[in-house]
Amino acid sequence: MPSLPETRASLILRLPDAADARAWDDFMEVYAPLVYRLARRHGLQPADSDDLVQDVLAAVARSVETWLARDDRGPFRAWLLRIAKNHTMNALTRHKHRPTGTGDSSMAQWLAQQPSSNGDAASQFDLEYRRELFHWAAERVREEVTDRTWQAFWRSTIEDQPIAAVAEQLQMSVGSVYIARSRVMARLREMVRNCE
Repeated sequence: MPSLPETRASLILRLPDAADARAWDDFMEVYAPLVYRLARRHGLQPADSDDLVQDVLAAVARSVETWLARDDRGPFRAWLLRIAKNHTMNALTRHKHRPTGTGDSSMAQWLAQQPSSNGDAASQFDLEYRRELFHWAAERVREEVTDRTWQAFWRSTIEDQPIAAVAEQLQMSVGSVYIARSRVMARLREMVRNCE
């Protein structure tokens, strides 16, 4: 069974140690996809989004120790979001990504299509984090349970199929579907709780 990453606070405390490959692997497993999706949502191409992820991770590596030493540092995800947004805006405004403005209406149209930088970005980033955490936990829980138990959970909870239909499809009793669903949900909650 793949190991559960440490709680976020203890993981972050380990990041200043560049030799701690396990900490960085755990960190990247959860946060790299978040930064990638943020970049894509802001209009960067896939290759540019990959580059942005590397830039953000390098910035975190360079400054996490300083951030940890600050008394007024605030939440980690807010700090990471600020770094990611700054790097995204830099990438969008870099000469190699955008042609020099000509003053025509196409630049105004492009600017109008860019997402606003209001507080919604933080909530979207938080939502993406929670999705990534769910996917991470789901992969591990799926390895712990039988395929039938997982299918009972997935079909009845994620796909929102009626319990009776799932029971019939999987040749299980309705009660067994409820039990399977409950066990998987409990394990998912436990894994997520241990990561936050």
